[in-house]
Amino acid sequence: MEKTFKVTADSGIHARPATLLVNVAGKFNSDINLEYNGKTVNLKSIMGVMSLGIQQGTEIKITANGDDADQALAAIEETMKKEGLGE
Repeated sequence: MEKTFKVTADSGIHARPATLLVNVAGKFNSDINLEYNGKTVNLKSIMGVMSLGIQQGTEIKITANGDDADQALAAIEETMKKEGLGE
């Protein structure tokens, strides 16, 4: 399963939003990855997500594989929208 988001947060995905996404991803058993600018990192790794330097107006792709992949993507999408990070 995968979903693409456009990053709408003014400051992109920096420390606070990255922490929110990592915390949500950590609740699930599935393997969850974030792809940006040709690089892929584990969405459960704060250092991995921060290392990407995701900017406003760019696209990120989140993929989830596992038993709870559907729920994981739904929770991540909800967090992205609720926190004003992306759409």
